Amino acid sequence: MEYKKIKHGIFKNRPNRFIANVVIDGEEEVVHVKNTGRCKELLVENAKVMLEESDNPNRKTKYSLVSVYKNKMLVNMDSQAPNSIVFEAMERGRIKELGNISLIKRETTYLKSRFDFYFESDKGKGYLEVKGVTLENNGLVSFPDAPTQRGKKHVMELIEAKKNGYYAGVLFLVQMKGAKVFSLNDVNDPEFSKAVRLAKENGVEILCYDCIVEEDKVVFDEKIDIDLKVNK
Repeated sequence: MEYKKIKHGIFKNRPNRFIANVVIDGEEEVVHVKNTGRCKELLVENAKVMLEESDNPNRKTKYSLVSVYKNKMLVNMDSQAPNSIVFEAMERGRIKELGNISLIKRETTYLKSRFDFYFESDKGKGYLEVKGVTLENNGLVSFPDAPTQRGKKHVMELIEAKKNGYYAGVLFLVQMKGAKVFSLNDVNDPEFSKAVRLAKENGVEILCYDCIVEEDKVVFDEKIDIDLKVNK
C-alpha cells in the first residue's frame, strides 16, 4: 500500500482522538489523526511523524498523520491501512493458511457482524477479521491498546461461523518491522483476550504477520510468533 504525498512533521500534542498539532515546514498545523486509539506510547512530544497531504481542497485539515518514528523504528498507525494491506496480500497469495483464493469480498455481513473479508479458496469458504497492531514494548507487540467491545463481538461470531462450517480467522497485522512475539493485552481488555483464546479452542485460526514500513508505503511481510498465555 502506497501513500501519494508524504510530508515530514514534528508532533506537538493531541487535543482529542481525531486531531493533532504538528509542526510542518516550521509552521504549526492542525492535522487529522488516522487512528482513534490511544497511541500514547507513540505520539510523544517532538516525535517525528509522517503525514499524507490531501488533494481535497474542501477538507478542514490538509494533512493526515499516518506514521511515527519510535526511536529508529517507523510505526504505521493508520487504522485504515491494515485492511488494504491484507487485501493486497490475499490477492497475491501471500497468506498460505487461506489456500488458493478465487474470490474476495470486503465488508461482508454474517449474523450480526460485518467481517473484513469473505473469501473462497480451495480450502472452502471463510471469513477473516483483521486487527492492526501498533502497541510494542522491547519486541513484544500486543492488542488491543484500548478496550474493544466490537472486537470481542466479531471474535465470538467467528466462532459461530466456524461451527457452521466456514473457515474463520483473525489476522493481527503488526504495523511495524522488528517485533518478535505477539500477545494479547489482558490488562487493557481481558474480555477480548478471553474471546480470542476461546476462539482458538473452537478452531478459529489466529494469525500474526508484520509489515515493512517505509515513509511512503507499507508492505505485508512475515509471520510473527504468537503467545496466547495470560499476561498480567
